[in-house]
Amino acid sequence: MFDALSRQPDDALLALIGLYNQDSRPGKVDLGVGVYRDEAGRTPVFRAVKAAERLLLESQDSKAYIGLEGDTLYLERLWNLVGGAAGRRVVAAGVQTPGGSGALRLAADLLLRGGCRRILVGTPTWPNHVGIFGAAGLTVSSHPFFDAAGQTVLFDRMVEALEAAGPGDAALLHGSCHNPTGAPLSADQWAVLAATLEKRGVLPLVDLAYQGFGRGLEEDAAGLRHLIAAVPETLVAVSSSKSFGLYRERTGAIFAVSASADAAALARSNLMALARTSYSMPPDHGAAVVRTILGDEALTRDWREELEGMRARIVGLRRALAAGLAPVWPALSAIEGQEGMFSLLPLTEAEVLRLRAEHAIYMPTSGRINIAGLKTADVAEVVARFAALR
Repeated sequence: MFDALSRQPDDALLALIGLYNQDSRPGKVDLGVGVYRDEAGRTPVFRAVKAAERLLLESQDSKAYIGLEGDTLYLERLWNLVGGAAGRRVVAAGVQTPGGSGALRLAADLLLRGGCRRILVGTPTWPNHVGIFGAAGLTVSSHPFFDAAGQTVLFDRMVEALEAAGPGDAALLHGSCHNPTGAPLSADQWAVLAATLEKRGVLPLVDLAYQGFGRGLEEDAAGLRHLIAAVPETLVAVSSSKSFGLYRERTGAIFAVSASADAAALARSNLMALARTSYSMPPDHGAAVVRTILGDEALTRDWREELEGMRARIVGLRRALAAGLAPVWPALSAIEGQEGMFSLLPLTEAEVLRLRAEHAIYMPTSGRINIAGLKTADVAEVVARFAALR
């Protein structure tokens, strides 16, 4: 049977990592991999995570399964973080998942089981969005979201696509820190989206993967909170990879949000059944870490402080990069006002490959860069290398 299979293309980002590692040139810069890095180029373990792990090492007395639903205290505390006061006015039925990707796949499976056949996705988006939804059996309908040349959100085009949708359709929304553009939506734009989705009967699926990396923990959830107050039903996929630095622990959750407790419970029973035939039981460790941090006042305070330090560092890098690039590419002054780790530069594939070959700067051919891959001391040199393209 294996001989009948066709060779699948390598993951472009993973291949880029290999090329970077093989490059022996001094001063090489990795702007590709989507993880946070500090000034030393490391992806650190949060102090609060280390402390929580020490507590778990001493107190954990079993490695038995935690059940299909997952760690219920993790789910409760995570939703309190995500939903805030707005989240307490609705019913959020949560199921723990293997990372944010697992949450998105369960959401897609649930949409299909509930009669949804199409999901609207703005372009560009995280490439795996399209892969996950397509693998689940949903039809992906794309609409323009961002103009890289002008560094502007095509909000009117987005609303136009939603106005043409209706019951039986779903719409993917990035909760904050849009990947790959970093382009934010204003409070007024979130209000328009909520009203449009409610009017057209379109179910929103919100991907919240970077809470705390944009404008702050509360600010990054503001759009979502407005949405769940206005729309009858919402699916929210949450990742703990960035906010808690738990990349390899694969820690996430999917929340089915409704004003009706019966409807939310029905959605959860189906999510659990779908999980059973997919991965069965979720991993425990990352959820136990998050639950421990959010259940301890001192650990929560330390975690918030360290996360805010990371956010502030990214803001500073954005400011410096925008100031350096704006004289060469005036539109790129917008980088300063974008949020999170990513921005999308208006580069051709040839220019990206030239940066790689001539200047040892690595990024995907889309032009998406990870701002957190920069070091403050290297910004001027990186700007000079970009300027060489003009």
